[in-house]
Amino acid sequence: MDPQDQAKIQHQITELINEHRDLDEIIIKLTEAQLVDQMQITRLKKRKLRLKEQIQYYEDQLIPDIEA
Repeated sequence: MDPQDQAKIQHQITELINEHRDLDEIIIKLTEAQLVDQMQITRLKKRKLRLKEQIQYYEDQLIPDIEA
């Protein structure tokens, strides 16, 4: 993988991590609120999980293949 591709993947990972962190903050604020919409919180948690899976996928792309 060339350095440009690595940089693009690293940028994508950074963006996903930021979005994941933002969702975490939103979930905390909604949970602390008096009027809690459980459906909204559930959707946000599912989105957060998908982001985590995407982050893992891109991080795996940065690991070079090991020849046996």
